[in-house]
Amino acid sequence: MDNICFLDFVLHRRTRRLTRASKDVPIGSRALDILELLITHRDRVVSRNEIMEAVWPATVVGDNNLNVQVANLRQILGSETIVTVPGRGLHFTPQILPDEVSPELPERPSLVVLPFSNLQSDPKLDWLADAFVEDITTELSRFRDLFVVARNSAFVYRQMPRDLRIVARELGVRYVLEGSVRSSQGRVRITTQLIEALSGGHVWAENFDGPLDNNFDMQTQIARAVVTALVPQVASAEADRLRHRPPLNLTAHELAQKAWTLISDGNITYEPTPDEPALALAEQALSIDPSSSLAWRTIAWVRWWHAFYGSPKLIEDLIARGIAAANKAIIIDARDHHAWRLKGLLEFQNNNPEAALSALRRAHDMNPNCSTTLVWLGLYEAARGDREKGIPYAEAAVSHSPNDPMIGRTLCVLGIAQFAARDYAATAETGARAHIATLGSPSALVVSIIGCVGAGHIDKARLHYNELLHTSAKFAEARLAGNWLGVGPDCQTRAHTFFQVAAGLADESEAAALLAQANL
Repeated sequence: MDNICFLDFVLHRRTRRLTRASKDVPIGSRALDILELLITHRDRVVSRNEIMEAVWPATVVGDNNLNVQVANLRQILGSETIVTVPGRGLHFTPQILPDEVSPELPERPSLVVLPFSNLQSDPKLDWLADAFVEDITTELSRFRDLFVVARNSAFVYRQMPRDLRIVARELGVRYVLEGSVRSSQGRVRITTQLIEALSGGHVWAENFDGPLDNNFDMQTQIARAVVTALVPQVASAEADRLRHRPPLNLTAHELAQKAWTLISDGNITYEPTPDEPALALAEQALSIDPSSSLAWRTIAWVRWWHAFYGSPKLIEDLIARGIAAANKAIIIDARDHHAWRLKGLLEFQNNNPEAALSALRRAHDMNPNCSTTLVWLGLYEAARGDREKGIPYAEAAVSHSPNDPMIGRTLCVLGIAQFAARDYAATAETGARAHIATLGSPSALVVSIIGCVGAGHIDKARLHYNELLHTSAKFAEARLAGNWLGVGPDCQTRAHTFFQVAAGLADESEAAALLAQANL
């Protein structure tokens, strides 16, 4: 076999090259020798002595030479591809793919929704199964970061035996969504599962139920529920994959995607620093491709995050630079709902609520399936727009995607929305849920603090405040300085006063006076 395919790589044995998506991957001669040896003997563990004799024949070298080459391979291929078996040697773990052609995967996360199976003999469910596939495909296409195969291409595989690796390679996708439909007593259930097709790994599975009557509304609701729950799982899987790839081997888009992953996961500091990793990766991506909307929007989010967590003295400049980055992302891709959302969040911090709500509403109209947009729109509708509309939006963001890896962040925003609507008991409860979901998160503690003060649980609020000081004193300092997300004067006054009460900097009577005003 001249070419050996695994994951999304091809080892060209005759020409001694390693490629990924038809592009050469820089790799040293010794590392290539070790890789070929491990692949050739992938059915067993290869001892270190055997590798040393094959790669450095008749040469006396130290074990460190092998360690360095294996470390380089793991950086290129991923840390789990070469496993060390203590006392025995090394084992190559990826499956070898049947075709000798490199899979041409798009730079964006790529996905196909295959025809769903009808698990019953009722022919009426055939059209419903097809309708779900069409609706889910349509809703997924609203996400600008995804490459989604068209319905017609997917339906070619309706009656064909499915080897998901072959399907994925033929369609050029990394992920496959499969599903089934069945009904009972006037209700329909669809079961879905997401597969990482190249490895065959199971990423996610879920059931969704709804009534069979009023089919169109039911189809839309379930399709959006599937998509809202699914997309964070794709993002999480992509994040895991990109974490194992060093920036040296990434394209501009992948650099930007890795930067977006860092900021999305919240793996950043609570104050601006010049070497912040997400910002550095985004700027590296722009040095290669200045027209990367994803990189510009990542920079916008970094600026917002720094304004949210950082020193009040820096906020004005950070907000201005963040808005400029969001505007550049929108100019490049006006359908990027993430960029519009970030523009809205930054405009709120810029005390421009009319422009901010307009941008957030536009982001939601573009993609009603994005739980992140939904919860922020809910917060600001509750605080600055339509309170009756805001809380259901924020609650829907949580209920539609309860297994989102970032559910803790969503709960924090819901808690602030509940606070804006003066439901303090709900605020405290949501803060507690967020704290469980994101242990160590200062945002969750702040939600708990102001909710507990509003609900009259002052002692509990002070305990949370002391925990916050231990977790992130700088975050507490930013809140004491009056940095409250641009939620508006009423909400900010209450939040700031309640927070000061918990910190022992204001008397409980000041909180009581604000609570009494609401009852007049």
